[in-house]
Amino acid sequence: MFILYDLIFLLFALLYLPVFLFKKKLHAGFVMRLGFLSEIPELDGPIWCHAVSVGEAMSIKHLVESLKEKFPQKDFVISTVTPTGNKIACSIAGKNDAVIYLPLDFSWIVRRVIDKINPSLFVIAETEIWPNLISCLNKKNIPIAVVNARISDRSFMKYLFAKPLVRSVLNKISVFCVQTKIDGRRLEQLGVFPDKIKLTGNMKFDIKVRDYEELRKDYADYRIKLGVRIKEKLIVAASTHPGEEEKILNVYLNLVKSFPDLKLLIGPRHPERSESIAKLVNRYPLLESVKISLLPRLASASQSGERKQVFILDTIGQLMYFYAISDIVFVGGSLVKSGGHNILEPASLGKAILFGKYMFNFRDITRMFLDKNAGIMVEDAEELESNLRRLLEDPAKIAQLGKASREVILENQGATARNAEVITLLLKT
Repeated sequence: MFILYDLIFLLFALLYLPVFLFKKKLHAGFVMRLGFLSEIPELDGPIWCHAVSVGEAMSIKHLVESLKEKFPQKDFVISTVTPTGNKIACSIAGKNDAVIYLPLDFSWIVRRVIDKINPSLFVIAETEIWPNLISCLNKKNIPIAVVNARISDRSFMKYLFAKPLVRSVLNKISVFCVQTKIDGRRLEQLGVFPDKIKLTGNMKFDIKVRDYEELRKDYADYRIKLGVRIKEKLIVAASTHPGEEEKILNVYLNLVKSFPDLKLLIGPRHPERSESIAKLVNRYPLLESVKISLLPRLASASQSGERKQVFILDTIGQLMYFYAISDIVFVGGSLVKSGGHNILEPASLGKAILFGKYMFNFRDITRMFLDKNAGIMVEDAEELESNLRRLLEDPAKIAQLGKASREVILENQGATARNAEVITLLLKT
């Protein structure tokens, strides 16, 4: 099996290499993905946690903290795949912990890395299936836990197609801590033994919910930075994708005719797109782009002439601050077929949230919010504009929507603690 899979994976890697280079994904940490971990110190049976990118890395932050409390003598290895995920992992890691990039799933590479790390437990955030890595860990009797496990519609169909092979790999995993009953049923349909499946909930709900007054004092400088006065409203369009910014800008231009004090900040999903978004903004005669990185620290943004400033978030790690000072949040990747993005962060701050109809990557979370009238799904840009207009005309509706979104967060917390208990049992057996 190893030889066949290695050949298939090698063929795929060679075919994908031109795309990989074209998208400029060849980063400095790629050497680690080949199994070279010379900078990693000798560790004594650490807990190895893997999170593919930013969202997963953020979701395991509190889990790592909880496990450190339960096992203070343990070191941790945190792996990611993306550079942005790596930055988050570095902020989570302690003094004696190691942060690496996940090795490519070739048998000879993963064997070398496992021998080097010699983990006592391997934890995967969400559901990433790496056959060689999982098989090698299982062969060495190293327990494997998948936390925040979910099976998307698309993944489920793919796995069903290769069910005999997938079932063999999945049953080498010790336990699946699933987000929902639907995810659990799908794993059973793929052949996972029922006793391996635990319904623990979604760790992404375990966000620290802070009082708005506390946030207002902490982040007041960000509102000053944008020059947003007390009576003015700020819309944050977050995690936007190509094809969405133009729609959002047209909506904004229509709205400012009725609400001249309305402000807009666009935070693209990929900050490297900020320059192209700035050029798009500047094509509009009435608009002027302002990059956040170019604003002087604590200096107010100055309006130039009659042009409306559109702020562009071109930095990493500041989105939560701008959520905190916003009045309304639109979460992108949802007006185009990208599957949407995390609505829980603005919800934890009690913000009024809107999103498009393409939220299939967050199917269950979206359903929870819609069922509780805690978010607004729009069909297209026209509906986005009409719903924003309705909210801006009635501030009480903004407050009501924000309160409902925060309540959904509070009602669904606790998954991290439940996952930590499951992992504790694994380590004790």
